[in-house]
Amino acid sequence: MSLCLYGGTFDPPHIAHAIIAESLLDQFGLDKILFLPAYLAPHKSSQDCSAIQHRVAMVRLAIAGNPRFELSTLEADRADISYTIDTINAINRVYHLSREDFYFLIGSDSLMELHRWRQPQEILRRVTLLVAPRPGFDPGRVQPEFLAEVQFIQSPVIEISSSRIREKLRCGESIRYLVNPAVEAYICEHQLYRTEAQ
Repeated sequence: MSLCLYGGTFDPPHIAHAIIAESLLDQFGLDKILFLPAYLAPHKSSQDCSAIQHRVAMVRLAIAGNPRFELSTLEADRADISYTIDTINAINRVYHLSREDFYFLIGSDSLMELHRWRQPQEILRRVTLLVAPRPGFDPGRVQPEFLAEVQFIQSPVIEISSSRIREKLRCGESIRYLVNPAVEAYICEHQLYRTEAQ
């Protein structure tokens, strides 16, 4: 079995998340992509994120219908800061995967901050780190030993961000085609992102 972990705040999940994940399935022969909404990412405060139950619900809606996409509430249930190495270890206690079958997806912006993560060398030892290109990526800001260990994926560079979607909603603008219609309906039903904090 081959498995890729796809973590993030997903606040909200948008179509670029799904497009990138879908592109990985055949590119790396993956059996499953596990979406892991973070209860609290190390670089964010609780005031920066919507309530975890909303983000879990939106991810569930965003990936519905794809049998190779699966939601994990491991980090959400932890109800604490989510460190990648802890998540990798917890997931692998269930799946017992070798590095060749165990992947972790990050954006190129996160790669530039990898040296700040907890136990980055151990992360690279345990999983194959996949990197999705994002605008503004500067390889010169990445430690050479990290660059040598990661694989850049072939996927469209789509300039959609959760922060821009939240901004559009606060301004009363449409987000049609930026998110799954079921996610858009959920946001509308729960009146999310109308103010700075939810």
